[in-house]
Amino acid sequence: MSTVDLNSDLGESFGQWTLGDDAAMFDLVSSANVACGFHAGDPLTMLRCSRLAAERGTSLGAHVAYRDLAGFGRREMDIAQDELHGDVLYQLAALAGIATSQGTRVGYVKPHGALYNRIVHDGKQADAVARAVRDFDPTLPVLGLPGSAIERAAAEHGLPFFREAFPDRAYTAEGTLMPRSQPGAVITDPATVGARAVEMARSGSIHSLCVHGDTPGAVAIATAVRAALLAANIDVRAFV
Repeated sequence: MSTVDLNSDLGESFGQWTLGDDAAMFDLVSSANVACGFHAGDPLTMLRCSRLAAERGTSLGAHVAYRDLAGFGRREMDIAQDELHGDVLYQLAALAGIATSQGTRVGYVKPHGALYNRIVHDGKQADAVARAVRDFDPTLPVLGLPGSAIERAAAEHGLPFFREAFPDRAYTAEGTLMPRSQPGAVITDPATVGARAVEMARSGSIHSLCVHGDTPGAVAIATAVRAALLAANIDVRAFV
């Protein structure tokens, strides 16, 4: 039986504002990318997610982002390398400290939103992110888009890199994610997302599949993806 990781962006509630169903999603995914307070999330949400990760045996990832609560981390930003380096270190330290207190640990790093898309092609910002991860823990893997600047930067800094794909997102002809502003960029039909997940997993070049926790119907989508993978004899297992 072949295997693939199933991850989701979770822990994105903030204060009295609740986004998604973290508890339900933790039952379905093998890895959870938890917001570190810059685009979403707060100390209590990080604490709850760390507890869930420890209880469910889910791999915990730091979902680092631009400092952009108002824009949910999805606004393009020009940030100096030193500032971005510090911001990523700050977020890693925040989640890692809370995770340790709950008997678990940060197992990998996945950038979020606009930062994720920017470091597909921006070598300077990719280098800042990779240096921050290296300085925090040189054994910590980075999860990102295949063939990206962050994949090259991770290699340059000696970091493990794992490739991910998005069955719930449309792609451009260049292999990047279609901007959310474009019609059809987000795919919400569970059966369609499930079929795409199986096709992506069978490609043999992908380590992890992402289903977004903030998409309407996210639990139904994740349930369909997991069922489709298992029906195709593909086991769902954390990559770290």
